Amino acid sequence: MEANPAETDRPDSDWWKSAVVYQVYPRSFADSNGDGIGDLRGIIEHLDHIQLLGIDVVWLSPVYRSPQDDNGYDISDYQDVDPVFGTLADLDELVTGIHLRGMRIILDLVVNHTSDEHAWFQDSRTSRTSAHADWYVWRDPRPGTTGGTPGAEPNNWGAFFGGSAWEWEPARGQYYLHLFSKKQPDLNWDNDVVRAAVYGMMTSWLDRGVDGFRMDVINFISKDPGFPDGAVLANGYGDGTPFFSYGPHIHDYLAEMKSTVFDTRPTTVFTVGEMPTVTPEQAARFTDARTGQLNMVFQFEHVDLDHDGVKWNHRPATVLDLKRSFGRWQEALAEHGWNSLYWSNHDQPRVVSRWGNDREYWYESATALATVLHLHRGTPYVYQGEELGMTNGTFATLDEFRDIESLNYYDVATNTLGLAPDDVLTGMRRISRDNARLPVHWDGGAHAGFTTGEPWMPVHSNHTWLNAAAQVGDPNSVYTFYRRLIGLRHSSRIVVDGTFTMLLADHPTVYAFIRESIDGRLLVVANLSDEPASVELDELDGAELLLANHARTPAGRFDPWDARVYRLPRRG
Repeated sequence: MEANPAETDRPDSDWWKSAVVYQVYPRSFADSNGDGIGDLRGIIEHLDHIQLLGIDVVWLSPVYRSPQDDNGYDISDYQDVDPVFGTLADLDELVTGIHLRGMRIILDLVVNHTSDEHAWFQDSRTSRTSAHADWYVWRDPRPGTTGGTPGAEPNNWGAFFGGSAWEWEPARGQYYLHLFSKKQPDLNWDNDVVRAAVYGMMTSWLDRGVDGFRMDVINFISKDPGFPDGAVLANGYGDGTPFFSYGPHIHDYLAEMKSTVFDTRPTTVFTVGEMPTVTPEQAARFTDARTGQLNMVFQFEHVDLDHDGVKWNHRPATVLDLKRSFGRWQEALAEHGWNSLYWSNHDQPRVVSRWGNDREYWYESATALATVLHLHRGTPYVYQGEELGMTNGTFATLDEFRDIESLNYYDVATNTLGLAPDDVLTGMRRISRDNARLPVHWDGGAHAGFTTGEPWMPVHSNHTWLNAAAQVGDPNSVYTFYRRLIGLRHSSRIVVDGTFTMLLADHPTVYAFIRESIDGRLLVVANLSDEPASVELDELDGAELLLANHARTPAGRFDPWDARVYRLPRRG
């Protein structure tokens, strides 16, 4: 079996800078046993699809034991596989299969919280003197109040999935903190025994052959010990993010993790931290090659551009907004930090529907958006199905939604805030996480080849023409364009090492930039709109076209969603 001609065998410690990562959301990737839910053996059966794309690293979303309240991000046993996905033996086979193909594998690390069905929490909730009593964040009711009654919560924070962030536990006579679902209690990272248990679990996975971790909301693990009230939001709850998104010990705990777990390994461990609300300056500190704790972080600035601070409230975002956002991050992390580059993941809707035109210019916008993203400075991520140009779902009725965040929002929006159900559904169709969780389209047959049974979510009707079988091997497909784009990254050190210079910063639709290193210069130009555009760029004189998604037009004219990559002459 031939390994990818990629950078995964580079001896230097920063191999991850040259890598392209592919995220697998197992529940929706491929079902091998006909129960309608994707599983590990389904992934094993499709590894060649991932390898052929040119991928270096596979990121596996959670497959641990879980009650599945939040589709696996509520973990009840960190060191076993949930039977819905298979067995530990299946996971070992997957790791081996990925390594044989010259790729690496990283697991989702979800350690801000566990499931309330985890043995640690089951013991912790019983009393204030149990073995795990201080393993979670417990607080007494507000002074002068009766626990379990409205207003008795320790503070006014709201949970991301709706309602209060505090849940009353009569057995202890205290509240526990849950920043997400009430079935996801937050671990107490100020307890050094908790940290040691987490580090031991991580080490055991690395010993098992895993190559690194994507760390779920890892910047939330350190909380302000005063737990002050937050500014009240439209939903009536306080915003607690200023008190836990960049807590007092976040760098201390991640530095301890690095020295205890990562620095003891014989090879570089891949680390990426999901960090909602992180600023460019904070991200630079986390990822500084000299003093930082992580290889890279996921920031949310660009995926928050098209709402007003509440994800369900849409506001149009422009190409200028994108350029300003990406430009800020390229500049802030230029010297010693590192960017992670992504459009989509299991929490974000499909990029071709969100930022592109999934109707008249489906192919062109899918490939133009890919071109712009992948050629920035940083490590790019491909979410399953993105390489096919998969689109958002249709979701005719509420019954077709599965995501706990979306369903909780519908309940609050219609029953508490009094919003019109049709308006609420419109917002959910646009931005719900369920858009990314529709089954992957493997062929045009029944259930898109995802399962022989009834899929856990309805398959999109466009699978009859938008599928892997139709695209793999087609020189004009989205999949083949992704292969070429990834191949360009692997063949050109400029993409990895080069500086980033934005061009046409004020142009409303054309996104253009130069990447430059000692190996040469590349020019990237893309018209991210439904209308043709003409630009004057002196750099186009003498430029050699390397990659394009469109039929050729004159050098300065760009058709709708026209994207091109040029090699520029070396400076004199």
